[in-house]
Amino acid sequence: MSNSVLQKIAPDVKIGEGAKIFDFVNLYGCEIGENSKVGTFVEIQRGAKIGKNCKISSHSFICEGVTIEDNVFVGHNVTFTNDIFPRATNPDGSLQTADDWKCVSTLVKKGASIGSSVTILCGITIGENSIVGAGSMVTKDVPANCVVAGNPAKILRNL
Repeated sequence: MSNSVLQKIAPDVKIGEGAKIFDFVNLYGCEIGENSKVGTFVEIQRGAKIGKNCKISSHSFICEGVTIEDNVFVGHNVTFTNDIFPRATNPDGSLQTADDWKCVSTLVKKGASIGSSVTILCGITIGENSIVGAGSMVTKDVPANCVVAGNPAKILRNL
């Protein structure tokens, strides 16, 4: 793990042995498993969990409520969401706070691979050993052991 001043790693981040964290990251309140790699320009928010032996490629955003199990590949520029109806303000015009929305969880199961520039809506489970093709928009659960792609992502074949 680098000790570069170019990293923003909060003291409450749990980092497993052998994990590699590259420069220009923003990590707070999250967990990174043993031997996982987190590339440059990645943000991982409070409450997110990354398993062992994962690779999180550059420019990815992993928000609160996301759990990534062991041996998962996350390509470049992957974006997770955690709010079904995001709004900046309440009906009265006041800015929303943490109390004004509900975090909706997402689960990426063991051995899955997510291609570059994929967007994953919240409340989704990506099945074990599945592959999500680059540029896809994942709007519903992905079964285990299959390949999905497109917008919205659809099953192309079983592995």
